[in-house]
Amino acid sequence: MVGKIALEEHFLCPGFEDYWKATVSDVDPNILTQVVSRLSDFGELRLSSMDRAGIERSVLSIAGPGVQAERDLATAVRVARVGNDFLAREIQKRPDRYSGFGHLPMQDAKAAADELERCMTELKFAGCMINGHTNGRYLDHPSLAPFWERVAALDAIIYIHPTDPVSPSPALDGHKGLRRATWEWTFETGSHALRLVFGGVFDRYPRARIALGHMGETLPFLLWRFDSRAKLYGIKLAKAPSDTIKDNILVTTSGMCSAEPLNCAIAALGHDKIMFAADYPFEQAEEAGHWMDNVALDDNVRADIAYGNAAKNFKLN
Repeated sequence: MVGKIALEEHFLCPGFEDYWKATVSDVDPNILTQVVSRLSDFGELRLSSMDRAGIERSVLSIAGPGVQAERDLATAVRVARVGNDFLAREIQKRPDRYSGFGHLPMQDAKAAADELERCMTELKFAGCMINGHTNGRYLDHPSLAPFWERVAALDAIIYIHPTDPVSPSPALDGHKGLRRATWEWTFETGSHALRLVFGGVFDRYPRARIALGHMGETLPFLLWRFDSRAKLYGIKLAKAPSDTIKDNILVTTSGMCSAEPLNCAIAALGHDKIMFAADYPFEQAEEAGHWMDNVALDDNVRADIAYGNAAKNFKLN
């Protein structure tokens, strides 16, 4: 069993339940009860699951949109700080097993930048997780320039996690099974990342980096086409979209225990851009860990993806 750092591992902070409920309204109540118990636990349930999966360290992040769904800025700023302080206290109980991603009030660029800096310098978090758009505003919005300036200055990595789209896609009408985690979130999150690439955010902030789960939300599969269409439509960027994706985007294995997309991501991006994640408790950590241990890889590549790349990129020792 290879040692692992897991990067998309969720928890639920007291007071955040209402923000999260909207994303699980259609989940079976019995399943939901089990998920809530795991999200709220920082002890035996979580640690035993990590042990069975060979996860030495989990980087924890708040489940759901959190304060990004909040309409009042002052409330968002205050509650985000409360949530981050709560996580910091839990990490202090087991600093050998847990690290954290900060939760940010993205309604305001300066408030988000200040809280990111506090999370990384004072609370010693590894970076931050942003749950997609914030009340319909995506991360390429010009008003967020001060946030990206701080991201680059701090050498922070922004993990973009799926959220519900601004409005449900009509292409999926009549097919509930394709909503959310099956397909809708992949399209939503991949599109969000492409807005940053095609919108020139990484031209303006070349040191900025983001991470995407689910083996890159299909982006590694489409690099050639992104370059081809950018030329066709006259998109003016400092370099080809594929080069920006290779230079500025990291991916994790969350929710993708399959060799085929892993091999595609390795071929497209290089194995040094890929890191392990289980997506606990929405996926089984044991299944993800067992797959990582046994998927056909060179042992050095396996060790880098399972542990080494995350340790290097997020400064986790």
